[in-house]
Amino acid sequence: MTTHTTTPQPAPAQQGPAPAALLYAAIGGSLVTIVSAFLAWTWTAEFPGDLTYYGSPAPIQSLSLLAALLTALHALSALGVKGLRWLTPAGARKPLLILALGTLAGTWFTVLAIATVLGGVVHLEPGAYVALAGSLVPALAAYKLPDDSHKAAPAKKLPSWAEILIVTGVFALGLYVITFGIDTDDKEPQLFVTYLITVGFAAFALLKSGLLDRFAAITANNRQVTLMGAAAAAIAFPFIQQSGDTYTLIAVNILIFATVALGLNVVVGLAGLLDLGYVAFLGVGAYTAALVSGSTASAFDIRLPFWAAMIVGALASLIFGVVIGAPTLRLRGDYLAIVTLGFGEIFRIAMGNLDGDSGPDITNGPNGIPNIPHLELFGWNFGESHDVGGITLGAYANYYFLMLLVMAFVVLVFSRAGNSRIGRAWVAIREDETAAEAMGINGFKVKLIAFALGATLAGLAGTVQAHVNSTVVPENYVFAGPVPPNSAFLLAAVILGGMGTIRGPILGAALLFLIPAKLAFLQDYQLLAFGIALILLMRFRPEGLIANKRAKLEYHDDTADQAPTDLATAKAGA
Repeated sequence: MTTHTTTPQPAPAQQGPAPAALLYAAIGGSLVTIVSAFLAWTWTAEFPGDLTYYGSPAPIQSLSLLAALLTALHALSALGVKGLRWLTPAGARKPLLILALGTLAGTWFTVLAIATVLGGVVHLEPGAYVALAGSLVPALAAYKLPDDSHKAAPAKKLPSWAEILIVTGVFALGLYVITFGIDTDDKEPQLFVTYLITVGFAAFALLKSGLLDRFAAITANNRQVTLMGAAAAAIAFPFIQQSGDTYTLIAVNILIFATVALGLNVVVGLAGLLDLGYVAFLGVGAYTAALVSGSTASAFDIRLPFWAAMIVGALASLIFGVVIGAPTLRLRGDYLAIVTLGFGEIFRIAMGNLDGDSGPDITNGPNGIPNIPHLELFGWNFGESHDVGGITLGAYANYYFLMLLVMAFVVLVFSRAGNSRIGRAWVAIREDETAAEAMGINGFKVKLIAFALGATLAGLAGTVQAHVNSTVVPENYVFAGPVPPNSAFLLAAVILGGMGTIRGPILGAALLFLIPAKLAFLQDYQLLAFGIALILLMRFRPEGLIANKRAKLEYHDDTADQAPTDLATAKAGA
């Protein structure tokens, strides 16, 4: 007697909406959001930005329009529309969902801000309700889409002229985006918050789509063009400022902050030494330059030329780095961090006590050293405006170009040192000091060199900072506070941007200086918002915004991308 056995069949999966229908819904909702940007969102001009016009989107409405447009383009790419498939080389669902959530967050924040500032939803016009509904649909539709993430296929080889055009266009777009953020009016904090939301979600979507990886490959093939494009974009910034020197000063301070962060990156990112008092080396350079640059409040009747003041300031920081590092670098981990934190506080207190009462009269105590004269190089006075090509550049533009040169020098030093034999020794010490010493590396000597080099680079930036601010006071060099640069913000800039990289600390410093400057309206809640942002970053991208390959391998499992992503694929593989 023959018995027949039947293999139990799995229950059919619950069918949801077809992906095509969901994509069409996302496109429709995005189009509604775009149309809403041309409608009035409120009837009164009391809300910053004046959102009362029809047919003329205000800047904050334009951000919702742009986010919705990007969402629609990615939905069309997911549908396979010819000419748009290049937008999603690593899959469409994740970037589409991120962009839809960014549109939703930016639009709803704007509408809620209108209701909060003006005192109720009665101040909303129909355009605001259209925007709310339109931005909600793509987010819900993208959430229901099946995950199609996969490893991006190799990009087609493009002609050299096409790659050069892509690099040029990306840098031009980046310059416009950065300028838009810096130039936002401080009287319109809602605009800057919406800008942050839109740019943050868009950047995250580009990362998940695989476009940033492809652009990195293009820049790797055109290094000279990339360097020239970056330099041209940086040089062009002061020439496109129409509102005077206000935002150029912000850019100068960002460059100073970024330069110091790169110096700290040598200590923390390459050598793995946790320094919590690094801002003191910036102060050493600033105080030294203030004392020898001819200030009327200086205890010394000395006025050195700027190049000499820079050398003296850098050497003073170098000496302090060696003096502090020599007896303490035999410590490791938390013990070293506590010692460096103590050094930072000792420096600040000492500068406040050298006032002639508590100590020698050198630094004028808590009043600091004011009246530091402007620089003058080759007859070019940095405190005066100059006409270049028919465009008037303010005084801070001079310091901006000077800091570009200083940063270029620091980047060169960092890259050369990181790729050298000593740089590889730093990395070995960072990964496992005991194993490195067992292989013949003198751990103390290598760490002292890193400490001294980092201190020197910070002192170099401090000499410029003294002349930009025209005064130096001890309160500028604290461990933590709402205003950068301070040791906590410098360390956060390195970790947030990406330890051990060049672009990472620069990006981190730019964000950590610009955001507090633009969110001054938060007052006592600034540090709360800053802490929440760091927690979210460490949760979703612990390797930093721009991470090196080693950090990516440490924090992420690349084999996860090769695993089946949905039930149907798993069944097919079985």
